[in-house]
Amino acid sequence: MSFRARPQTPHALLGLPALLFVLITWQVAADGPLLRLDERLSRALVHPDRASELLSDLGGVPVAVPALLLVAGYAAWRGRAAGGARWWAPSAAAVGLIVLAPLIIVPLKEWTDRPGTPAVPPATGYYPSGHTATAAIAYGSAVMILLPWLRTALARRAAVVTGALLVLAVSFGLVRRGYHWPLDVVASWCLCAVLLGALRLFLARNPVREQGRPCQTGAPPPPTRTTRTSDPRAPRPYRGARKPQDTP
Repeated sequence: MSFRARPQTPHALLGLPALLFVLITWQVAADGPLLRLDERLSRALVHPDRASELLSDLGGVPVAVPALLLVAGYAAWRGRAAGGARWWAPSAAAVGLIVLAPLIIVPLKEWTDRPGTPAVPPATGYYPSGHTATAAIAYGSAVMILLPWLRTALARRAAVVTGALLVLAVSFGLVRRGYHWPLDVVASWCLCAVLLGALRLFLARNPVREQGRPCQTGAPPPPTRTTRTSDPRAPRPYRGARKPQDTP
C-alpha cells in the first residue's frame, strides 16, 4: 500500500502565482500606481487592537515553526514505523522549506526597502511579509505531510481547513494591526504558493510505502506450510514421512 499524493494542478499553473509575485514586486520597486490603491485599502482596514495582534503572532517563528516541527516529527515516526524506504524525506523537505524561506524573503526586503504603514514606527523592509510566509509554509507544509496519515476524508478536510484558517487569520491580523500593507501579504501568498507547489510535486515523487508491501509487481508468493485452499484437487503440503503406528 502506498500513500501517494496526486497533484491535480498542472506544472504550468505554478507560473501564475509566480507571475503575480513578479508584477507586485515590480510595482513596489518602481513605486507604481498599484501602491496608491494599496495605501487606500490599508487606511480602510487598519484598526489596531489586541485581537489583531494575537492573530498576527500566530505567524511568528516561536509559534509556527514549533508546530511544523511537531508535525514533522510525527510524520517521520509514522513513516519509519510503516517501514517506508525514505520515511524521513517528507519531513526533511518540509523543514528544509521553512529554512529556505528567509533566504528568499530577507534579500527581497532589503532590495525593495518598502516603508511600513503609519500604524508602526518609521522603518523599511516590510515587503514581502515574513510573518505571512512563515505561517503559510509552516502550516501549509505541516498539513501536506500529515494528510497521508489521516484515515478519514473528514479528518483530511479538517486538517486542510485548519491550515487555511490559520494562514488567513495571520494575514488578517497583520493588515488589521497595521504591521503590513495588504500587498505585502498578497505577495507572500503568491511566493508561498510556488514553494508549496514545489513541495507537493516532491511529495508526489517520494511516496511513503507501508512495510511488507513495497510494491504490487511480481508473482504471488508460493504456498507455505500454513497455506490452505478450498480446491480439493490441490496437492497437500508435504509434512514428512509418517511414523509407523502400532497395531492393536
